Amino acid sequence: MVSRTVLFNCEDALQMKAVAVLIQKASTYRSTIWLSRGQRKANAKSLLGVMSLGIEDASELEISAEGADEEEALEAIARYLQQPEF
Repeated sequence: MVSRTVLFNCEDALQMKAVAVLIQKASTYRSTIWLSRGQRKANAKSLLGVMSLGIEDASELEISAEGADEEEALEAIARYLQQPEF
């Protein structure tokens, strides 16, 4: 298992789009990917789970991944959260 803490960087108006793209990206990996914010933890492949975290601009998130492609998954998700692209 690998993990990293990142700062979510996204304008308020684009946050829902960023979350939707995040879930699509996470779903392309075989590894289990978790996002944590404070005491809350959610599966990065679950729309409701990620939405329940209440992610806002400048939120600090911990990403953890476990599985065959965990390093690649962690890098891609961390890079995306720091610089969302649509």
